[in-house]
Amino acid sequence: MKLDTNFKKIDLPRIVICGSMSHYEIMVYCRDQLSQHKIPTVIPENERPVVKDIPKETYLKIKHDLSRQWLNEVANPRTFGILVVNKSKGGIDNYIGANAFAEIAVAFNSRKQIFLLHDLYPLYEDELLAWGVVPLLGRLEGLVSAYWQADSETKIEDSR
Repeated sequence: MKLDTNFKKIDLPRIVICGSMSHYEIMVYCRDQLSQHKIPTVIPENERPVVKDIPKETYLKIKHDLSRQWLNEVANPRTFGILVVNKSKGGIDNYIGANAFAEIAVAFNSRKQIFLLHDLYPLYEDELLAWGVVPLLGRLEGLVSAYWQADSETKIEDSR
């Protein structure tokens, strides 16, 4: 896991960026864009080179351990919310895979904000709507606005 700590105020809540490793470059791009708005982020390590040519049993053990660690990052009290990079995959628009859906469920249960980089994935539309997921339609401005609005509201409450 990589924590973006380029900020003097590292006690700020952070955004955990989730999605398919096939979209890793887009995760990095989103991290960089959020960094420009002084929003701390956590992105997963790019596991693809590590798991490329290993036995299935070893791969599953690594996947098990990484999944548990990553779900803990999602539920972490310092996490404001998650950003799911749900680009098209295999010809399916707004794709959300099994791991990303698990991350969304953990975020929902942990009362975190949930943002989709693109639109709702039709297969999970009812759950995503019921859980208050925010589709960004490819624009991070909605996440940035929600993040800083929540930060200013917290400061107002803390000053009372």
